[in-house]
Amino acid sequence: MAKWTPKHEAPEPLEGPVVATITGGTILWFVLFLVQLPFYGWFDERGHTWWLWTCLAGGGLGLIGVWYVRRRDQALKRAAREKASAA
Repeated sequence: MAKWTPKHEAPEPLEGPVVATITGGTILWFVLFLVQLPFYGWFDERGHTWWLWTCLAGGGLGLIGVWYVRRRDQALKRAAREKASAA
């Protein structure tokens, strides 16, 4: 097992517009759900209704993700302000 252990440290995580990315993805999941909703009968006849429910679940989980990343972003900004005021 030791031969598979990496020899270098993991890089720092990349920071970017996380809140905007998660919000955009959540909106996309809900739009996909709404676009497929009028075709529910077609999906039901072919046994593909899971496509609709996957989109709805993605949107619901995305709402949790938006809440999470907004709180994380606020905490990071608060920590940066406290560090700057302490220095």
